[in-house]
Amino acid sequence: MIGELRNNVQTEANLVRELIDFIDKLERADDAEVKIIVDIIDSLKNRIKLINESIPSLLTGMSVGESFRNVKVPVEKISHKDETRVSINRNDIEKYLEELSISKELIRRLKKGGIKEKTRTEFKRGGGFYSKLSNKFFLNFSQRSITSGGFKSIISDLKKSNLDILSSSYISMMFFSTFISVFFGILLAIFFIFVNVSSIPPFITLYQGDMLLRILKVSWIIPAVPIFTFAMFYFYPGVEKRSVGKKIDQELPFVVIQMGSISGSGIEPVEIFKIIGLSGDYKYAGREIVKLLNQLNIYGYDLVTALTNVSRSTPSPRLSELLVGLATTINSGGDLDSFFSKRAESLLLEYTLEREKFTKVAETFMDIYISVVIATPMILLLLLVLISVSGVGLGIGITEMSLLIILLVGIVNILFLVFLHMKQPRY
Repeated sequence: MIGELRNNVQTEANLVRELIDFIDKLERADDAEVKIIVDIIDSLKNRIKLINESIPSLLTGMSVGESFRNVKVPVEKISHKDETRVSINRNDIEKYLEELSISKELIRRLKKGGIKEKTRTEFKRGGGFYSKLSNKFFLNFSQRSITSGGFKSIISDLKKSNLDILSSSYISMMFFSTFISVFFGILLAIFFIFVNVSSIPPFITLYQGDMLLRILKVSWIIPAVPIFTFAMFYFYPGVEKRSVGKKIDQELPFVVIQMGSISGSGIEPVEIFKIIGLSGDYKYAGREIVKLLNQLNIYGYDLVTALTNVSRSTPSPRLSELLVGLATTINSGGDLDSFFSKRAESLLLEYTLEREKFTKVAETFMDIYISVVIATPMILLLLLVLISVSGVGLGIGITEMSLLIILLVGIVNILFLVFLHMKQPRY
């Protein structure tokens, strides 16, 4: 009987490990795979529960110093290929075998869909060799910094930006990169001590002059490189958070419209989120809704609590307001159809205003573009011709002046394209 109890405990430990593994996969799964993984998790929970219910029966008749070799207990042993033999209550055997077959079938479907390879790829994106190397040198220091209350803004931005990396690992990478950049800054400073870079041919020449003065001129590079590296790592999560937040805001009006149309049929709020989250139509807003489904299905929170938790972790202020308002409406028993209708109306108004604002900005920049990129080069070339005819020298020839104007026009074009791309709504 002790052997049977040991087998049950061992099986439960294996099931818990599988459960943790699938919960981890759920965070990185596609919308189409989330439902399958949730069903697998539910099946694993049911199997653990059935094994737990058999333990009191196995302990029946056990006592210290007594022989229990012939004690009869109302359990039976069952086994399955690739499974440790377990002892289950007779009344629960059919349930356990049913859950076991469900788990096997769902896992087979999941493997057929190729989630294993994709999960490995996404994990490498968040971890990888560089992260492991950084943790080897700076993990303890990073954890102490976090424990002492440092880098709160980075930790918050990492959670909201949906970057697949632990806060301690990211901070370790920040320190390690800053440490390496110190040596890179020293090498770069040494290079510029002996080499002079010019904008006219020959572009690179050996420096000939006072070396002490040259060292003083380029010494600022040594602290500038690590400071720049540290700043890049420090501000990147915030930039990524704002970028993801804008993309969620761009999808949000259409998400709310679809929610309103679904809620009009009288469907439950949880089912509304399942339809939106598992549809795959909204890449960024859908990921936030998957977080909400995880709060409900994995952590067991009620809908109002889950809405409140996700509203605190989402990078989009508009989505946060929507979830808080939805939680208040559900908690007070309000009309969801009316709530979605009014919120969709306000979001569509903001959408229209943003489109009109971009149109006006584009018109303004079109006028500036015509003035700067088309008219200005023509005026400069005309002045160049007049100067060359009058015989006044500027220390630069016609060829160099023409190349300079062409280069300037190219740079201005690139700047205009980048600015318009940044300002353009992506919906």
